[in-house]
Amino acid sequence: MTEELKQIGLDVGHRCVGRLMRQSGVSVLRTCQHKLTTDSDHQFKIAPNVLDWDFAADAPDQKWAGDLSYVWMRKGWLYLAVILNLHSWRIIGWAVRNQMKRDLAIRALDMAIAFRSQPKSCINYADRGSQYCSRDYQKTLCQHGFRVSISGKENCYDRLRGQSSIT
Repeated sequence: MTEELKQIGLDVGHRCVGRLMRQSGVSVLRTCQHKLTTDSDHQFKIAPNVLDWDFAADAPDQKWAGDLSYVWMRKGWLYLAVILNLHSWRIIGWAVRNQMKRDLAIRALDMAIAFRSQPKSCINYADRGSQYCSRDYQKTLCQHGFRVSISGKENCYDRLRGQSSIT
């Protein structure tokens, strides 16, 4: 709304526009809904959960975690894959694409491997998504000597509250 008002020549800020909208009873109708990024309904093998919620690492490159996220842009969804070093909690590999394909996760992993000089016996933890369970992703992990850990099928919110609901 603020941008449209500025385009017609009115110099207003987003807080002023928000206040006036609230006072007038005008609300925003979002067209972007929640987007599911984990497709765990696939035929790929699922490795055991070696990490088992132990996200602490005593030294660099002992444990990495990968995940996918998404951002709504004007022209559609933008997907982001990251690899996180659990020792420093810093992103060491990332990739962005307008489609969520398995090569997105592989590109992020390849960047992390290049950046960290191929760590041996590092645990690579990810969810049950098809991108992480795909043969190509698993082949890359195997070639570089990673130990694979795939999350359990559970409700993470219950787990964080101490009420495991593993199914």
